[in-house]
Amino acid sequence: MNAPIGVFDSGIGGLSVLQALHKELPKERFVYMADNAHAPYGEKSEAFVSQRTHAAAAYLLQRHQIKALVVACNTATAAAIHELRLQHPALPIVGLEPALKPALALSHTRHIGVMATRGTVGSDKFARLLASVNKAAHFEVQACNGLALAIEQSTLTAHAVAAQEEIAHLLKTYTHAMGRFGTTPGAIDTLVLGCTHYVFVEPVLRQLLGPQVQLVSTGEPVARQTHRLLAAAERLMPPMNDAVTPTMHLLTTGNLQSLQAAAQRWLGLPPEVCEAVPADLTLA
Repeated sequence: MNAPIGVFDSGIGGLSVLQALHKELPKERFVYMADNAHAPYGEKSEAFVSQRTHAAAAYLLQRHQIKALVVACNTATAAAIHELRLQHPALPIVGLEPALKPALALSHTRHIGVMATRGTVGSDKFARLLASVNKAAHFEVQACNGLALAIEQSTLTAHAVAAQEEIAHLLKTYTHAMGRFGTTPGAIDTLVLGCTHYVFVEPVLRQLLGPQVQLVSTGEPVARQTHRLLAAAERLMPPMNDAVTPTMHLLTTGNLQSLQAAAQRWLGLPPEVCEAVPADLTLA
């Protein structure tokens, strides 16, 4: 099936998921939407995030005829994934959740840190996920207000230096608040990155925490699940179909230059694959 796979996030963080999806499904076409005009979602109301997620899904379906949707945002998944699946029962939809279960399989000290947005850690979906695993380990959960926004701003030349300083400050503050990291008894030896943006600051985290702490994100599991759902629905691109060139088309409701800079920096994509769309996602 030649239609593209839709990928949606509040901003540029979902590019880390897009990167994993392209690696898993190199023959596929992708259309990525960043709702930068309203980012970050983590500090918005659940009703607002749900409304924006439904609007983005409708836009991608009507304008780009997507064959599957990846909600590449933990906060949007928590707010809207159930309703999206009810509204679009024929559409394969993949959401994100913080990788608590994969972290359990990796941790030796049974002390696991979770960094995520306030919207994610305050959601009922996250509460249910945490309740399902918290007898198996101690989870230190940290809401990281301002971090996703600083990562967004780091792609803009005018704000890059200040944003990098803010990122370093916030990461130091939040990891310090979580407690001791390391491999000794009682220390946090595994850290879940519960927001797609945080993948892009792994080098800074590694400097703070050292090489022995394991960092766990969701991009690769999401890509594998997307592959499975497309195969089950018989919507994968035919393996021998050379008539369709794999493409990436990136959209933003906000600053076009910011998305272009992020796409070039993290995916090596040229500016012309990026396009600005109306902030209200008008379909007319």
